[in-house]
Amino acid sequence: MICSIKQSTITPTINGSDTTSRRKNMSAIQRYLVLPSLNANKSKPVLSVSKPLHVSKVESFALSKPQKRTLITCNAYEADRSEPIEVSGVKPEAAKKVKIGIYFATWWALNVVFNIYNKKVLNAFPYPWLTSTLSLACGSLMMMISWATRIAEAPSTDFEFWKTLFPVAVAHTIGHVAATVSMSKVAVSFTHIIKSGEPAFSVLVSRFILGETFPPSVYMSLVPIIGGCALAAVTELNFNMIGFMGAMISNLAFVFRNIFSKRGMKGKSVSGMNYYACLSILSLFILTPFAIAVEGPQMWAAGWQTALSQIGPNFIWWLAAQSVFYHLYNQVSYMSLDEISPLTFSIGNTMKRISVIVSSIIIFHTPVQPVNALGAAIAVLGTFLYSQAKQ
Repeated sequence: MICSIKQSTITPTINGSDTTSRRKNMSAIQRYLVLPSLNANKSKPVLSVSKPLHVSKVESFALSKPQKRTLITCNAYEADRSEPIEVSGVKPEAAKKVKIGIYFATWWALNVVFNIYNKKVLNAFPYPWLTSTLSLACGSLMMMISWATRIAEAPSTDFEFWKTLFPVAVAHTIGHVAATVSMSKVAVSFTHIIKSGEPAFSVLVSRFILGETFPPSVYMSLVPIIGGCALAAVTELNFNMIGFMGAMISNLAFVFRNIFSKRGMKGKSVSGMNYYACLSILSLFILTPFAIAVEGPQMWAAGWQTALSQIGPNFIWWLAAQSVFYHLYNQVSYMSLDEISPLTFSIGNTMKRISVIVSSIIIFHTPVQPVNALGAAIAVLGTFLYSQAKQ
């Protein structure tokens, strides 16, 4: 215990006549300052502390007149602190905004890098089924190593968890493969312009299959989305039906993935990072046999030799980069869902598409007509209006 005594502003004069009286008064004060022993009553402990308790100050004493106010003011603080502890139950709003901003910036940057390397790989190695499988395999391996080395805490799952996750994984697998097939046939910018129409699929599926209703503003926001995507598709210089249909199927699959995820994962205490890791592992088991059946090892071997002869060792780096960045950007997006609302996530997803479209046009020198750019802008604007109307 540390006690500091603040002297009174009036200092009494000490002389021979009042020495005895002063000693008696000081003895009384010392008895007053004796704190009760913590072990006096073992059955009912008064305090339980892990660090020393400090008495910060003792106010002035008046020796002649009784005090009506409390003489001792006691503030508790840790031994390595110089100020009393301030308990705060919520994080500062500014710190939370900075954290969300970091999530968004990381999410967008990782997504842009993934799309660039993915397109490079598909240009040299046009086997989207194997490319999709390697992306899932890389992410699954990364997470299993993290769990084994205790870098990340492994999730506590049971059979019911994997049962509810299965339809989500099926939809995720279809959407992932369909998007990769689309990017193997058309420009990255065109794929993402068509994928910006995902809100239209969400509303239509929710309305006609689930029976949900929406306010008129939501339906009105679909007009620029559908119109912009149609205008961009008609004016696309390198239009390909397989690429267009791949992006459309990806939209539909991801809508069902979101629906199954919301229904099946209610009450499940799994973090966003571990949830996506489990989703990747299950999707890998679903996709692998189909990838072997559609393309097969013989086609992969021939394509591998061709890519190495044309690109050289850099091709291996491209393949590894697209696999790693695919997992990282999806993982960060699921982690951000733990911190933000679905509306904020939807807005962030819209801005992500803008960054991917612009960066891919610059890097790959994609020819864009003014009408095509106008259609893309209208579609993206409609997606933003949808997110606002959905609120």
